[in-house]
Amino acid sequence: MTHSTRKTISILLKISGVLWVIWGLVHAFAGVMTISGDTATAAAGIADAVDPASLEMDYPDAVGAIINQHGFNLLWAGIVTIIGGIFIWRESVAAIFITALVGGLLDLGYFIFIDLGGYNNFVPGTVMTIISATAIALSFYAYFQRK
Repeated sequence: MTHSTRKTISILLKISGVLWVIWGLVHAFAGVMTISGDTATAAAGIADAVDPASLEMDYPDAVGAIINQHGFNLLWAGIVTIIGGIFIWRESVAAIFITALVGGLLDLGYFIFIDLGGYNNFVPGTVMTIISATAIALSFYAYFQRK
């Protein structure tokens, strides 16, 4: 492998790592906000393209628990991808795949149910999906260039 190729791989992994840290920070913050708010506010934060007044109601406690579980999943996935982004920066192959699995699959569910459903605004929701897809593409490309 040439010096130029090694340098390109390193740059791609650093960019991917930074994207994952950004994605992780946004999702960890969203998780904290989801858990700390009431159910209607949390639902309006997730489905931000929906009129918040249409979500204002008395939810059963079980719905609040489901929303809080979602917030917890956002929080831990955000933390895992922050850590993964740091290790991708350091060119860890395991981190490339673990971070892609955690962040990518979490975002896939969001894309299918929220993005395609039209329940979100482009910023931050769709932008975060683009960021995770770009981070995955860059790190996978770098990984396969290494071979």
